[in-house]
Amino acid sequence: MIVGIGVDLVDVPRFEASLSRTPRLLERLFSPAERALKPRSLAARYAAKEALIKALGGSDGVHWTEIEVASETSGKPVFALTGDTARRVAARGITAVHLSMSHDAGLATAYVVAEGRGEPGEGAS
Repeated sequence: MIVGIGVDLVDVPRFEASLSRTPRLLERLFSPAERALKPRSLAARYAAKEALIKALGGSDGVHWTEIEVASETSGKPVFALTGDTARRVAARGITAVHLSMSHDAGLATAYVVAEGRGEPGEGAS
């Protein structure tokens, strides 16, 4: 059963300017493994994290650095959730989270579908 869907779109040059103005955003938004990536990849990961929060129905109990976007050996993006964020997702009865990301022409986008046995109405955005 789909328990939540989220989508987000990020303007890459604007996002890059925000990172330049506020360098601490890297530490607040990204895991250590993500911080070395290029701005367009960071923008796509930011969009993925926003889309996940939308699929969950809000940010209560969710921490940005506990949401890492990793890649399977095939290159498919996947979420690696830890800490309170992983516990919140499990407590919601979410058993699978599907992620698609893309960046082109100065925009980054992400789409998330959360599946599980969640309570009716939870996570819908």
